[in-house]
Amino acid sequence: MAKKKLLTLGHTDQEKLSEQIELLKHELDEIQKRTRAFEALLRSHVSDLIVEAQKLFILYKKIKKAKKLKRLEQKKRGKNYKEPKGLQVSLKKKKDISSPEEQKEKKRLYREAMLHVHPDKFYMSENQTDIATEITRRLIEIYKTESLEALQAYHAHIFKGNTHIVLADSATNVKVFSKDNYLQQEKERLEKELDLAKNHQLYKVITEYENPLAFVEELKSYYIDRISKLKKRTRKGLK
Repeated sequence: MAKKKLLTLGHTDQEKLSEQIELLKHELDEIQKRTRAFEALLRSHVSDLIVEAQKLFILYKKIKKAKKLKRLEQKKRGKNYKEPKGLQVSLKKKKDISSPEEQKEKKRLYREAMLHVHPDKFYMSENQTDIATEITRRLIEIYKTESLEALQAYHAHIFKGNTHIVLADSATNVKVFSKDNYLQQEKERLEKELDLAKNHQLYKVITEYENPLAFVEELKSYYIDRISKLKKRTRKGLK
């Protein structure tokens, strides 16, 4: 009886987390839609200024590069110029935080999960195919962009039967070594993403300005000033 009660509590916790996740997703989606719509509106008002500023900036960078090369050529013609020797350029490589062992384990977990949840295995049921499609989409996303720990959690989530998909009997032979804390991780991830979305400059304008469209004039002033400065710099550089 006690065991049955514990299982019920565990299921209830999963359902509660799922509901919280759906609410977070909905709120995040609404904020992102509002932000994108407002950004598109702003661009429609200042697109010409943005394009002009970009063109001038590219020209300014070319002028700076040409000046640098000219100064170098002048130095080379000098009597005391010496060609640098033994100069080593240190190229910073992107750090791969995953060891070969971790990468291997990620690949194993990914392939094992994909073998059991690929949508093609559920072609007889439209509902199950839709669920499997979403599971594989998330599986690919975690495999490509997130940590081994995140993939282990999702792997456990799948094979402990918490994805509302009916797995084949062969799935019961899959060994799960990780605790199923995927939903908790997903909730925390969405909370962070939601916090970033709420702190986005444009969303703050939408929610904090009495008249958000007043920001159009601020943007115009910014770009007009930037264009003016870039024109001076490029004009001097072209002489």
